[in-house]
Formats: sequence, structure tokens, C-alpha cells
Amino acid sequence: MDNTCDAAEKLKDLLLNYTDTEAKIAAIEDLEHKCDINVHTLLKHLNRSFITPIDREDIYLIAKEMDDIVDHIESSAYRFKLFNIKEIRPAAMEMTDMIVNCTKELKVVVDEMRYMKTSKILHEKIIEVNRIENQGDDVYREAIHNLFLNETDPMEVIKWKEIYEYMEKTVDACEDVANVIEGIVTKHV
Repeated sequence: MDNTCDAAEKLKDLLLNYTDTEAKIAAIEDLEHKCDINVHTLLKHLNRSFITPIDREDIYLIAKEMDDIVDHIESSAYRFKLFNIKEIRPAAMEMTDMIVNCTKELKVVVDEMRYMKTSKILHEKIIEVNRIENQGDDVYREAIHNLFLNETDPMEVIKWKEIYEYMEKTVDACEDVANVIEGIVTKHV
């Protein structure tokens, strides 16, 4: 989960300090590769483990869904380079803040899983991720609406529409992890 939070923070840094973009995007790509390696390593260990604390399928699903978050962060970041973006729009910054907040909340959720039967905050943190995702939907819809309402350059519409879509997919992926964990908690409590 640390790599996920780091990737989100690096995306925020990319947008806040929009300089040296090549190096910042490369750092996010490196984190994405580390996450891929971590998932493969986890699956190797999982295949060798006789007993697991929760169902193997659930562990696999959490790992896959968490990897999707970093994949979407990397895809979002890469589009700034791919589309030669010159200036960051406020909605992109707002969505990035939501990505950072979601990953921070998910880190707490994942840490609290070990106490799922006694945790006082696990359920409220899952709800918070869902709340942030709902807010992300609103920001995404408003950004797309404003894009089509105010932008006159069709190329800018195409570029920003895709960037916003990937950022929204990132927040959705955070909710997916929270939902999987909520399902696991329901099975085990």
C-alpha cells in the first residue's frame, strides 16, 4: 500500500509543481513496475502457503485491485506527457487531491484488516473511501460538462476528456478495493 500512496503523492507533485515532468512521470512508472513485482511476489508466496488468514481468492483480488490503482495513476500521469499538456486545470488538481485522500484512507483500511473483528474504524474508513469516490464522480461530471461547455479547441477537449477519465478510473479503483475489503469483513465477522 505504501507504493500506492507514494504514486498518488508523486502524481500530486507532478501537477502542483509542473516542471521536470519527464523525471516525475518516470518515477511514477517505476512505482508501477514495483507494484507489479510485488503482486507477482505475493502470488508466489500465496501459492506456497498452506494456510492463509483469509481466502486466497480474496487476497488475490485485493492485490489485483490495488495494482489497478497504481496502473491508473501511471496512465493518468503519462497522459500529461503524451498529450504535451502545458498547463494544469483546476479540476485535475481537485481529482488528484481525491486520489491522494483515497489512497491514504485505503492504507488505514488495509492496516486495520488484521483487526477486522475488533476494529472501531475499519467500517468508517471504508465509508469514507466511498464518500470520496462519490465526490470524485461529481467533480468528474462537472469537469467534463465545463470542458464541453467552455473549451473551443477540439484537441484540448479530446486530451482533457481522456485525462479526466483516467483520473476518475483511479478513484473508482480505490472504491473497488474498499468494496472488496468490506465483503471480506462481512464474511469473517
